Amino acid sequence: MTTVNPDQPIDDPDFEPSGEVPELDPPPAPGPQLQAFAAGLRFGLDSFQSDACRVLEDDRGVLVCAPTGAGKTVVGEFAVYLALQRGGKCFYTTPIKALSNQKYHDLVAAHGAESVGLLTGDNAINSAAPVVVMTTEVLRNMIYANSPALTGLSFVVMDEVHFLADRFRGAVWEEVILGLEASVSVVSLSATVSNAEEFGDWITTVRGDTEVIVSEHRPVPLHQHMLVGGRMFELFDRATPVHGKRQVNTELKRYIKQRSLGDDEGRARHYRGRTDRRGGRSNPMPRPRLIRLLEDDGLLPAIDFIFSRKGCEDAFTQCLRSDLNLIEPAEVAKVDEIVERHLRELAPGDAEVLGVDQWWAGLRRGFAAHHAGMLPMFRQAVEELFVRGLTKVVFATETLALGINMPARSVVLERLVKYNGEAHVDLTPGEYTQLTGRAGRRGIDVEGNAVVLWTPEVIPDRVAGLAGARTFPLRSSFAPEYNMVLNLIHRLGVEGSRHLLRRSFAQFQTDRTLVGQARQLDQARRKLRQLDQELIAGTEKAGVDAGITLDDTGEEVSGGDRHAGFLGYLALREDIKRHEREQRFARRVESENAVAEDLAALKRGQVIAVSSRRHRGLAVVLEAAQQLNDPRPLVLIDDGWAGRVGVGDFVNPPEVLGHLRIPRDADTRSGRGRRRLAEAITASGITRPVGRTAKRKKDKGTDRELTQLREQLRAHPIHREAGLDKLFRLGERRNRLVRDIESLERSISARKSKLEEDFDVVVAVLRELGYLESDGDGGLQVTPTGDVLRRIYAETDLLVAECIRAGIWDGLPPGELAAVVSSMVYQSRRDAYGGGVDALPGRSSLREAMSDTLRVWQATNEVQARHSGGSESLTTREPDTGFCAPISAWAAGRPLHEALTAAAAGGQLLSPGDFVRWNRQVIDLLEQIRNSVDREAPLAGAARRAVKSLRRGVVAAELE
Repeated sequence: MTTVNPDQPIDDPDFEPSGEVPELDPPPAPGPQLQAFAAGLRFGLDSFQSDACRVLEDDRGVLVCAPTGAGKTVVGEFAVYLALQRGGKCFYTTPIKALSNQKYHDLVAAHGAESVGLLTGDNAINSAAPVVVMTTEVLRNMIYANSPALTGLSFVVMDEVHFLADRFRGAVWEEVILGLEASVSVVSLSATVSNAEEFGDWITTVRGDTEVIVSEHRPVPLHQHMLVGGRMFELFDRATPVHGKRQVNTELKRYIKQRSLGDDEGRARHYRGRTDRRGGRSNPMPRPRLIRLLEDDGLLPAIDFIFSRKGCEDAFTQCLRSDLNLIEPAEVAKVDEIVERHLRELAPGDAEVLGVDQWWAGLRRGFAAHHAGMLPMFRQAVEELFVRGLTKVVFATETLALGINMPARSVVLERLVKYNGEAHVDLTPGEYTQLTGRAGRRGIDVEGNAVVLWTPEVIPDRVAGLAGARTFPLRSSFAPEYNMVLNLIHRLGVEGSRHLLRRSFAQFQTDRTLVGQARQLDQARRKLRQLDQELIAGTEKAGVDAGITLDDTGEEVSGGDRHAGFLGYLALREDIKRHEREQRFARRVESENAVAEDLAALKRGQVIAVSSRRHRGLAVVLEAAQQLNDPRPLVLIDDGWAGRVGVGDFVNPPEVLGHLRIPRDADTRSGRGRRRLAEAITASGITRPVGRTAKRKKDKGTDRELTQLREQLRAHPIHREAGLDKLFRLGERRNRLVRDIESLERSISARKSKLEEDFDVVVAVLRELGYLESDGDGGLQVTPTGDVLRRIYAETDLLVAECIRAGIWDGLPPGELAAVVSSMVYQSRRDAYGGGVDALPGRSSLREAMSDTLRVWQATNEVQARHSGGSESLTTREPDTGFCAPISAWAAGRPLHEALTAAAAGGQLLSPGDFVRWNRQVIDLLEQIRNSVDREAPLAGAARRAVKSLRRGVVAAELE
């Protein structure tokens, strides 16, 4: 492995300079192709770039780990150059379509449009070119399909390969690395990770000769700052580090303390400025003032990371209402020219609903927002203006940090907490490094600047810890799934598939972990032998039987009466505790089963009381539970909230308190309709019970075995002994150690075969459902039905294939097919209700198809639960009808504002960017469905026409 870090201090306390300069072997001279490539660059190659490029010139693979902005993509560009020079092919893969589009334009500018193609699922441009940019999923699908495009492939660049750790999509990277032919040189480009050596060892194991090159050096130094009120402080002291660790600025700490606690006014500011973990802040610094402070300090252009779309839009609006203007009058015409070019595909009627005038007005003054809720054409315009220096400040979510080439002089972090989709969590060191890595433009800035805004919960020492950490470890997220398993068996057979699983990074890490766990197990067993010796000596001194017999090696000899002696007495106490825990657990399960039975029995219109931590009040049932093993009826609470409730929302089984008549055509999807129903609940006169006790079965009493154990404990000779406190403490330590040993033994046993056990479960489900069958030679083969599932790559792949096989979507017109298929991909925001089957728009055929889809979903989940023991990892999520209304309107040719209004009426507040994104995903799945069935089948024709009906207006503009 090559490590390049010229700024690394020598902190070895025993190091003494000898006064002699050692002779170092000069680096090998670059080959002619590298010399020609380097001559065409604007900058000279850094040492890590030269080293990596020389590896590629030698026809070996390379893993490059370097900070954001260090220039590691140059290595990927050299692979492109080599492929073109040698008459070969290169695929350049990225994790996101926006990055693929950007890289495509970069490579076209360098090599010409005839040499470069693009494949993103949405888009196919010049796909037969020698260089093709694509998303990683596209390459994975090509490998599974044995695409002829793979012939002659010499290089694959995997940009942002650390996405391998992504829990939703990370397996794709491993599938590609494992599935490519051995003749292909893989160029892996990663952010700096703390286990680069381990990752490199794995790639070398599965791909052959691969060089690992790690650089922790930033070409543009990054300075850390904290903005407190109106004063900017450096985060670290300029003094020499203590023990190799930089110290937090003492003046900064002193000023924060004075500001927070110095006087009454300071205390008032302290409390006014507080934020909670949900992001509520009563009096933050106005953004125009913040930007002027940055401008006065020469820190523009800047990216201000705000971890919410609404926060970005609010910051933009705040600046728009001020007199802030950051660009010169002469630059406005250039802004207009670029914006007009990006908006040329926009329909005139959509400009108002998209807020074009306001957005454009901000750009003409040098600031903008950037987030996934914006139309891609808007984001692309902002990116181009920023790169050209015509936009000085961008308010962005963290999606901007995912590889898009948009560096700034400064990066501002307003908070160190973000919402991860489930909860508000602290930024990790890796996330902090990724965000702040955008600061510092190579060849323009002499330094980059990271600015953290101080609030009372921001502790400078913690910020220093984030800034000084060596990012994050890379952990595999690889796991067998239905589509993957079918494709593997189709290509490799069952044993070949098992062999591939054993070669995965997940198994590689497991095996390494097992070595560490085995070491822990040995240490624990040694400690146990020492404790046994101490217990034997202690019990002899106390004149009691230890109950332990050791062999010549010091190992305990099993056998005999388990409850004899001192150790047996402790075992009795442990057995009693275990039985008591089991009884408590059994009572809890009994209570939960009673709740589940009552929830499953609830009918539409029945009124119950809900008293969970999240919601409290009277609730009317809108839709009965669909699934019996985990009943979750849809309810509306009298405060207006609608959603599904489950066992976890009830302490006691729900009691039906009354009935509310809900008309069949009642509006349960819009906010207004839900408020009317909530008012009807209040007006019904139904009241919540007061002081209700739990509805449980009578206690059957203490079990007989527990009674016997207690009697044995009282009759045991040790029970009457006194003065054994020290021995009891020693015994408790021994019991804890025994539990640790048993836990380690279970963990080692489970981890050894976890991937293959999951594989076997998936295979069992596929066999029962008819996607796999015996090949007559003791192996398995994919059935014609399985061939359909092999071509479906959605999260809900199994459910989609089951619906296709059941024929429940046959005969649907294109718009209704698009609506039903949308439920396979769409996911409503948390606490948003997607609407029930009865509320679906259009004809009854759509509601019937959706009802049939839900029945197939329930039956499929029952099969999965039977084989997996109820594991959620193999449970298909419930179809979500929240996008059916807006996509139906769009497919019917309605304008954008009507489609967005239809979404709002159903409680789904969609931004234009989200609307386009969900349409893209529906189009993608419709194309998969079309390609998975016979071309002449009615479903294929309906899918083709559905795609055509969706691919128009802003959606079509974003697909070109």
